[in-house]
Amino acid sequence: MTALPESLCYLNGEMTRLCDAKVSVLDRGFIFGDGAYEAIPVYGRRLFRFDEHIARLGRSLDKLRIPHPLTDVQWLAVLRELVAAHPADDQVLYLQVTRGVAPRDHVPPPGMVPTVFAMTNTFKPVPAEQRHQGVACTTARDFRWERGDIKATSLLGAVLARMMSAEQGAVETILFRDGWLTEASHSNVWIVQEGALLGVPKSEHVLEGIRYDLLRELCEEVGIAYNLRPIAEADVRAADEVLLSAATKEVLPVTRIDGEEVGHGALRGKPGPVYARLYEAYQRAKAAQSI
Repeated sequence: MTALPESLCYLNGEMTRLCDAKVSVLDRGFIFGDGAYEAIPVYGRRLFRFDEHIARLGRSLDKLRIPHPLTDVQWLAVLRELVAAHPADDQVLYLQVTRGVAPRDHVPPPGMVPTVFAMTNTFKPVPAEQRHQGVACTTARDFRWERGDIKATSLLGAVLARMMSAEQGAVETILFRDGWLTEASHSNVWIVQEGALLGVPKSEHVLEGIRYDLLRELCEEVGIAYNLRPIAEADVRAADEVLLSAATKEVLPVTRIDGEEVGHGALRGKPGPVYARLYEAYQRAKAAQSI
């Protein structure tokens, strides 16, 4: 099989074709989902908010007690090489660190060497129709584990949650724990009340999305009030606007939840003005905050 340029990947210190990359079946990432990952958007071959993504990877590794395999400078060199080898200007880098290879046992032996992997794919932007019309979401009880703050490779809960919305023709499943918003299956969730953007406080139940600080910065830039506080399910359903944020979604309007239109009055079921201002500001940030 002829390798395509986009098939290049990094594995344990070497660049190789993705089809040739091999990991032991005893790798704890395969056996236990014992690892952490990041996804970094690339615009015009420049990494967007690289420092923030690598810092969060480090925090996840620290919480998992996995040693850091590369310095920030080494990560940047590896990722830039992958980006340069790919034919697309806009990409999504995926990087993963697992605890490494050992006989199957819940308790890892001392001195393990982490498995380090990275690849890149073409960035697939949200279709213009979804941005114009907004997207539909479903809701569910948050049945995932208690450590949502760790960006772990063990994503079965998120997979099951996302399958639920996919089966309904929706783009995301918004999750609630005991009647309070946490996040969606692989997005952070925001609501708009009286012109202010509200999000859930950072906690062990919520992944600290890179767009948390980014949206705060964008709100300051365009004069939108920003606040983090507990958000009840009733507040989500009664919100003026509901937004999703994620590396590949950027910021995206939700216009239907469980079949019901979001919003009020003439804007009911339509993307709102806060979304429009934040989306425009986000596009400016992509040029200013990439390296």
